[in-house]
Amino acid sequence: MTTTPSDGRPPVWRRLLFPAVVAVIAIGAAVATLAYLRPGSSDAIASIGGPFTLTTQTGAKLSDTDLKGKPFGVFFGFTHCPEVCPTTLTEMTQSLKELGPEADNLKLLFISVDPTRDTPEFLSLYLQSFDPRIVGLTGTEAEIAAVGKEYRAFWEKVPLADGDYTMNHTATIFLMDAKGRFTGTIAYGEDVKTRVAKLKRLVVGSA
Repeated sequence: MTTTPSDGRPPVWRRLLFPAVVAVIAIGAAVATLAYLRPGSSDAIASIGGPFTLTTQTGAKLSDTDLKGKPFGVFFGFTHCPEVCPTTLTEMTQSLKELGPEADNLKLLFISVDPTRDTPEFLSLYLQSFDPRIVGLTGTEAEIAAVGKEYRAFWEKVPLADGDYTMNHTATIFLMDAKGRFTGTIAYGEDVKTRVAKLKRLVVGSA
């Protein structure tokens, strides 16, 4: 039986044991995703992104049409992720802070690939540790799978020896302009100056 802390996080031994493994497989998934973005593949690039309607951490519905007029980033992950997701969300929190007032025109969508555990209520608790411009999204497995297909994102459930599971998933942030068009990515582990510069270009270019 797995013992889970009252705050919903995975037990300490798992958070210490699995970070490196999950980081490696998530980066591998990101590389597989970016294979769609090979030079000269304009059709693949143009097809990144698309319509969606999911449920936010407040229980409200959010669709792609609600985002028209402002740039946004899309990151697929899950709240029980031991390293890749909290690291990415922490880095993005820092980047949004460094971006200053311009960050008010930008949102980051954190789309859960683990809707069984990531209810709106759980997402709400989890995201309290990060910038409020990071919006958590969940839905049915079919709804999330449809969005993942639009963004060429990859994930899979990975069983653990104790009977629990983790998720192998794409670790890339997809950057979309104010018209919902794909403009680029932020890779896992990119340095802060590069991240902030990309976000600034996204905001300025969508003004």
